[in-house]
Amino acid sequence: MGTNGSTMLEPLRQGLPPFDPAAVSSSASCSLPARYEAVRGARQFTKATLGQWELADRFDDVALVVSELVTNALRHALPDEAPREVQDPPVRLHLMRWTSRLVCAVRDPSHEGPGARAGDDASFPDPCGAAESGRGLFLVDSFSDSWGWHPLAGALHGKVVWALFRLG
Repeated sequence: MGTNGSTMLEPLRQGLPPFDPAAVSSSASCSLPARYEAVRGARQFTKATLGQWELADRFDDVALVVSELVTNALRHALPDEAPREVQDPPVRLHLMRWTSRLVCAVRDPSHEGPGARAGDDASFPDPCGAAESGRGLFLVDSFSDSWGWHPLAGALHGKVVWALFRLG
């Protein structure tokens, strides 16, 4: 875990509404292992961070989105043959706070953008909950104010998927 989210600001800048990077009041990040138990760790990290930032009242919505973004990164961005125990965790969660917005961003090693899989229809989620997957992006879209993604450039490889929440 760390508190340096500045490495994420540049790639995110292209897809977020205009903002002044100097206006970031707080940022925090953590590395997540390539195991599904990491989703629980991401939620705990989010709860602790939002509590420190006095945003605990936003936890339910933000944690749901964080859970979906991390689950998608683990499920779709890591190849099945990838070792699940690696020294450098391939998924990283970043939380960044400005005066009027909060951004959750998840970095993973895949260059493929997020999207509904073939056969999934995210615009018509299963009201009975019978489908076990495919609703993640619908939930991200429903609970955040906006979301998007960007491939990483330069020495970094992969992509960042982010969700924005307006505050106040």
